[in-house]
Amino acid sequence: MSFQESFKVHGENLLKKVKELIEEGNIRKITIIDKDGKELMSFPLTIGVVGALVAPVLAAIGAVAALVGECTIKVERDEAKE
Repeated sequence: MSFQESFKVHGENLLKKVKELIEEGNIRKITIIDKDGKELMSFPLTIGVVGALVAPVLAAIGAVAALVGECTIKVERDEAKE
């Protein structure tokens, strides 16, 4: 089971927020959407994806952040297992 949530951020905070989300570790997929609702990029995250595998994605997000003003990060999370 999974659920979705969204965060509105400005371009300068985009990379920082995505890094925070990745560090949380229960993310399945991150989608970045511009203020007009157009999907700019989407990438899946799987358990164990760290370091060098995430670096190219973070570089691409940095490039997007330089070009957009306000955007939305849509996050698909795994539900916590109790």
